[in-house]
Amino acid sequence: MTETALVNPVKARIAAGGAALGLGVRLVRSAEIARIARASGHDFLFLDVQHSLFTLETLGHIAQAAVALGVAPVARLRSVRDPDVQALLDNGITGIVYPDVNTAEDARAAVAAVRFGPLGRRSVTGGYPYFDFRAMPPAEALAAIDAATLLVCMIETREGVRNAEAIAAVPGIDVIHMGMNDLLTDMGKPGRYDDAELEEAVARVLAACRAHGKAFGAGGNRDPRAQAAVIRRGAQFLTTQTDVALLSAGAAAWTKGVREALG
Repeated sequence: MTETALVNPVKARIAAGGAALGLGVRLVRSAEIARIARASGHDFLFLDVQHSLFTLETLGHIAQAAVALGVAPVARLRSVRDPDVQALLDNGITGIVYPDVNTAEDARAAVAAVRFGPLGRRSVTGGYPYFDFRAMPPAEALAAIDAATLLVCMIETREGVRNAEAIAAVPGIDVIHMGMNDLLTDMGKPGRYDDAELEEAVARVLAACRAHGKAFGAGGNRDPRAQAAVIRRGAQFLTTQTDVALLSAGAAAWTKGVREALG
């Protein structure tokens, strides 16, 4: 491995034809969550900036620990106009997820913020944490960072589904990720994972991904069997469950078990 060789475990898993699994993080504020993710077989942390209250400093500390442990720190931001993307990418985050990408224009804005020129407009700095802050030749460092940086665009509305082909055609995107809960809500059918309109949307987005060489991702349905089913259909980027839900379910099961044992 050369000094500029970087490996993003999500991109490596996808390139090998597998499915990358992510642990949703909304509650935990310490870097130990990266160890739990690795021990539980997850490829990435899905740091949910959109729905949680993280500081930039906290995200940076978690990200740098995750990178060192071989787990990809991926942050879902608030929109394609989120002003914090530059700081996050320069301080350890190796993947950006943009929610609510509805048009090719949104997708191009996402690429512009995440990719270095000439494809994008990401600003260049020095002393990147991926290289332990060593000074590196820019031509080598920027190419290695760009190749290891994951860019995910989420389709979560009927408008996004209608524009799936145009979104997937934008160069610089790695994954088109369907947010099923928001999409079903936009359809006026919250929680109806078996609805025919959702099935049609999945088929359309999956076809667009295949036509344009993008990986397909899916999130929302937390049933393990449903997650396995969408992976069999071709999903390669998937969040399993959140730290909040896992802690709540585990705690509830434990107290139930004690009370049942007491008779």
